[in-house]
Amino acid sequence: MSASPIITAPRTPARPSRRTVLAGASAGLASIAFTRAPSLAQTQPPREGRTLIKNGVVLTMDSGLGDFERADVLVEGGKIAAVRPDISAEATVIDASNRIVLPGFTDTHHHFYQSAMRNLLGNGLLEDYFRDIVAKATPLFRAGDAYDGVLSGALRSLTSGVTHVVDMSQVSNSPEHSDAMIKAFRDSGIRAVYAYARGYTPAAKFPDDVERIKKQHFASNDGLVSLAFTAAPDKNQWLLARKMGLRIYAHVVGLVPNVGPADVIRLGDEGLMGPDNVYVHFTGGRPEYMKRIKDTGGALSLAVPIEMTMRHGTPPIQLALDAGIRPALSSDVETTMTSDMFSIMRAAFTLQRTQINERALKGEKDLPPLLLAKDIVQMATIEGARCNAAESRTGSLTPGKDADIVLLRTDTANVMPLNNAYGAIVTGMDTSNVDKVMVAGRILVDDGRLTGVDMPALQKRITTSRDYIMEQAGWKKNVVDGVVTGASAR
Repeated sequence: MSASPIITAPRTPARPSRRTVLAGASAGLASIAFTRAPSLAQTQPPREGRTLIKNGVVLTMDSGLGDFERADVLVEGGKIAAVRPDISAEATVIDASNRIVLPGFTDTHHHFYQSAMRNLLGNGLLEDYFRDIVAKATPLFRAGDAYDGVLSGALRSLTSGVTHVVDMSQVSNSPEHSDAMIKAFRDSGIRAVYAYARGYTPAAKFPDDVERIKKQHFASNDGLVSLAFTAAPDKNQWLLARKMGLRIYAHVVGLVPNVGPADVIRLGDEGLMGPDNVYVHFTGGRPEYMKRIKDTGGALSLAVPIEMTMRHGTPPIQLALDAGIRPALSSDVETTMTSDMFSIMRAAFTLQRTQINERALKGEKDLPPLLLAKDIVQMATIEGARCNAAESRTGSLTPGKDADIVLLRTDTANVMPLNNAYGAIVTGMDTSNVDKVMVAGRILVDDGRLTGVDMPALQKRITTSRDYIMEQAGWKKNVVDGVVTGASAR
């Protein structure tokens, strides 16, 4: 990829030692927004050494293993080697007393390039987003802006305990943009699905560039970053994705022409709905439509806070549950709502319970069960992994899977004393409780802070990107209320 005007140095610093990575030491490259080496990319050889996480409350998301009030997790070679009480092993020990140990969260639908525009449309509706972000701002993104947005967004995900993400990118304005985003994910160290999507300039090569991307970047499928396809409910796009062997992610919103549930069902009538489909939102659907997803083995991703605030339609969480579908959870756009999984879990939990409670108050009998906090944590972990067809590698603390692990603090004012681990996660915690985050055995967040990341440099880069985009759009900054000339003033 050729350098963007805001990239002032190659993003390939010298590889630090393992001790340096674990200690979070900076390589001191002031012009670079991160100091973590490409040793975190998928080309890195197998991890060595052992880490023993001791004496935590362990929630495995594995029904065969169950949960433990006190247990240990042994990590070896980047994978989970054992989960049980009182493991004895020669290893680097992490004291998990006053911690909940669980798999990292999975965000199954996000648009990472937009990090420079966080909260810009805090009061925005879907129509504002289409006008200001999609039509106005997105065509202005340079490859370097896309890189900085993805890097900033991926690092932000890690700090909130999210270890596995899907980027439905929507800014492949040129092949260079796609290359930049893939590189940003690899540099961040997060587990990511890069779901190749359309761009908004004449230089965009969607969908034809997918063949080059796969050949150039994904010759092997064993890395942390994998390739998928963001498609409309479009027959030709779905057939191309299947020809390339790629999972298909599709926005489905009832009020938007040509991308509603009925458009998906029309493809289903041609036999095109299958287990490689992921349907995002699916607002405005019917019970028989949801049953078709279940019968064809598709997956569902709900971005509950965004769907409620941006007028997508009521999130179909109960419709999915009635059809026997356990939805995964996602964040969608940080232009309007936080991407942290605690807020997303709490929104899904309270929405479903509000709906069922209201029916109960009206006297309805034989109601569906209320979701429990454990159900919601499963949606944020193992169901997210299943949504991404990655449940054999991540999503639970099953021995043999990659060590994608989060430690959440329970010795904090918002939790102590710990009385109910699942309840604390869903109803009491926030990102301040994130203590350690491990992806494939590497500690990327330690004591609540990113390791090996120069935060002032990152802030400078993402701010510079924001200023450029807003200047090119002709918008005037107003950091008090987010109102900009030409953008939504709701």
